[in-house]
Amino acid sequence: MARRKYVVGNWKMNGLSDAVTEAQAIFAAADEHPAVDVAICPPFTLIGAMAAALPEAAIGGQDCHAAASGAYTGSVAAAMLVDAGATLVIVGHSERREGCGEGDAEVKAKAEAALAAGLNVILCVGEPRAVRESGGAIDYVLAQVRESLPVEFDPARLAIAYEPIWAIGTGLVPTVDDVAAMHGAIRAALAERIGAGAEVMRLLYGGSVNGENAAELLGAGDVDGALVGGASLTAAKFIPIVAAGAGL
Repeated sequence: MARRKYVVGNWKMNGLSDAVTEAQAIFAAADEHPAVDVAICPPFTLIGAMAAALPEAAIGGQDCHAAASGAYTGSVAAAMLVDAGATLVIVGHSERREGCGEGDAEVKAKAEAALAAGLNVILCVGEPRAVRESGGAIDYVLAQVRESLPVEFDPARLAIAYEPIWAIGTGLVPTVDDVAAMHGAIRAALAERIGAGAEVMRLLYGGSVNGENAAELLGAGDVDGALVGGASLTAAKFIPIVAAGAGL
């Protein structure tokens, strides 16, 4: 089935209040490509301002806590994201898994909390370089998929982003055949788990995506979009990726 392309910018720990102007430029330019769904996930501090300035835009969080509230200093609940104007959230990014020690069970709990709060979810998976070089990348990632997925979910509200850890921000990119093979394996595993709903779910690729390689990567089998890091911070770099998706 035809799935709409989905291009999401993960701003990570970048952006002060004046960055709202750049977000406005991004969404204004993205309107020229209505066949592609576009979202930006800025730092928590910018969600409210962006949502207020761009009420029709998809603004998301980069993480959320699994609990609804409580003594979790420095954390943000899914309902707080909704209250700030977010409509989606990223969970399980490798920088959370690797840097903060988050395991599959915690990622699963966060995804379930986000869905329950009304947010759409982008659930990240991906292998380190040593696993890729050992030949075990597909088994490693499929185990993450199996253990991180919520027990029950609407396939239209959950996307999976495959981000090989060794390609994030490094300029290294797996071959298109490798990307297609991984996405195909994820789709097959989802079909075993949820049946026909697997055809509804969008699978995104992330890892040094830019305007030069976007068309090739987004044209690979079972790739329905991109989760973009550094290249999403400006319209000049992000919109060529959106345009590449529109051209497929």
